Amino acid sequence: MIKVMTTYLKLCAIIAFASLYMQQACSQVRLPRLIRDSMILQRDTELQIWGWARPKEKVKLWFQQKKYTAVTGADGKWQIKLPPTKAGGPHTMKIVASNSITINNILTGDVWLCSGQSNMVHQMALHSISYAQDIEQANYPEIRQFWIPTITDLTGPKDDLPTGFWKWANPQDVKQFSVAAYFFARSLYEQYHIPIGIINSSVGGPPIEAWISEEGLKDFDGLTSTLQKNKDTAYVNSTNRKAIAANSMPEPDDKAVKEAVHWYDTSYIPKGWRNINIPGYWEDQGIKNLDGIVWYRKEVSIPASMTGTAATVFLGRIVDADMLYINGIKVATTSYQYPQRRYAVPRGILKPGKNIVIIKVTNYSGKGGFVPDKPYYLVAGTDTLDLKGTWQYKVGAVFIPKQGPIQKGIAAQDEPTSLYNAMIAPLIHYRIKGMLWYQGEGNIARPAEYEKLLPALIADWRNKWKQPNAPFLYVQLPNYGDMNYLPSESNWARLRESQLKTLSVANTAMAVTIDLGEWNDIHPDNKKDIGLRLAVAAKKIVYNEAIVHSGPLYQSSAIEGNKVVITFTHTGSGLITNDGEPPGEFAIAGADKKFKWAKAKINGNTIIVWNENVPEPLYVRYAWADNPVHPNVYNKEGLPASPFRTDD
Repeated sequence: MIKVMTTYLKLCAIIAFASLYMQQACSQVRLPRLIRDSMILQRDTELQIWGWARPKEKVKLWFQQKKYTAVTGADGKWQIKLPPTKAGGPHTMKIVASNSITINNILTGDVWLCSGQSNMVHQMALHSISYAQDIEQANYPEIRQFWIPTITDLTGPKDDLPTGFWKWANPQDVKQFSVAAYFFARSLYEQYHIPIGIINSSVGGPPIEAWISEEGLKDFDGLTSTLQKNKDTAYVNSTNRKAIAANSMPEPDDKAVKEAVHWYDTSYIPKGWRNINIPGYWEDQGIKNLDGIVWYRKEVSIPASMTGTAATVFLGRIVDADMLYINGIKVATTSYQYPQRRYAVPRGILKPGKNIVIIKVTNYSGKGGFVPDKPYYLVAGTDTLDLKGTWQYKVGAVFIPKQGPIQKGIAAQDEPTSLYNAMIAPLIHYRIKGMLWYQGEGNIARPAEYEKLLPALIADWRNKWKQPNAPFLYVQLPNYGDMNYLPSESNWARLRESQLKTLSVANTAMAVTIDLGEWNDIHPDNKKDIGLRLAVAAKKIVYNEAIVHSGPLYQSSAIEGNKVVITFTHTGSGLITNDGEPPGEFAIAGADKKFKWAKAKINGNTIIVWNENVPEPLYVRYAWADNPVHPNVYNKEGLPASPFRTDD
């Protein structure tokens, strides 16, 4: 009995100790992920420092030789307001409750929220060839980025992030910086020499409504209905299970790995292979409507000078997924179509003389293969070996098309409020200077709705930050896709128009990028100029520089006989074409709205447009296409004119 009682008392003691430990752990003061070592705080404005501790606990904070106090509420939350601080540092902050936290290396400067789609995500590392020198020379301790990984929540706003760190721009860490945001920040820093903080909260692919709060979407009935349904986790899970069950199909065996000797093995003897070219899609080279796995094979002769050293293979872009083997050794793989393929080849794989290069390509829909007009070569040391030309191919597997409609599941990052809840809501107490936005591709199918959604996002974020006039700088979508040599309709042009109209919102600016895109890549390489154009806009509307910050924007039109005279704002020192040719990409129409290419000439700060076969013109369009062929209208400051139409 005594032994039982002793065991019981020991158990009670263990439980009591564990309970006390849990109470102490829960009562310790805790800070949000943003508030940590190396953070940059917004200068010249009242600041908020917040966190959590035990209910009714006193929290003390020391900053700039001053002490501040707060008492947590019943929910354990506390907040302390700090007076405005001039740019500078480094500073230290100490917070004490039942425990103590010291935050080191704090700077005060200007903090910018950078958000949007993949073109804001894209990091310096993905463009390391173009910006190799910028990466190597990065030495800016006062430019810092806080990068937020993709997180979603369909149920409601979160109050913190699960992870995140402030990193400064050095040759290693700058590789994780957003390209556009980094060059924006660097341009500001080099002119004003104040710390610049970047909060990079961006995700590849989603539509704009994923970034707007429930309150911000109150005027969009369809989206509001969707987000209410999505709050039911059981509904979301059930929908996705049904979609998986309905859409799943067994993937056929790949002949390449079913045969006794795998096709990528150096002992494999190829039989029945056919010729094909790289680059190019296989549907354009005699293979009809094939979704499946196609293997490419080429024997290349490599000089001794290219062996015994590390090498890099450039394989452009591949639709959709690929796997690279050299001499029977798997070198690299990519699971989706968008990244540039730049594969490091370890030392010792290449050998003098004959080398066998094998590429497995998997395509799920549309055209499969190697995107044209991209780099395809092998580099080792100072030598380069061209990989374009004739290869051999053999089909490893054919995917049988699914019969009937595809049942749509719920991808959280594409749903209303999901990214706001998880990646924006936790930030709203952190004071910022302004916002950068690069998005729109995810709304191409609904360009007219974007005309209302973009102003709604701006209003929503300004409201959440309680900064009603916060600067909002955004990128108008660049040129992309096939060129059309006839006047045509374009969702890309229509979405650019929605972005152009958003300039009616106060304290906004738009970087026109109709000259910075690539026809075959939705992720154009030149993001440096995008960042620099955003910086020019910031210097004008935020830092009050007396500069021209925009290219020419359509203002009005007047009909004079058989001609239309177009007037612009933001002409700067005058209108020009960037190639000395007459203005291109103008189309004109009468009452029938059947547009024909037009002649055009610059006359002062106007452009006169006409076509002899349109005697009674009413409407004009400029650069109205997914990828206009020749949009050459600029101001003398070197900024391009925005596409526009007068027939809205």
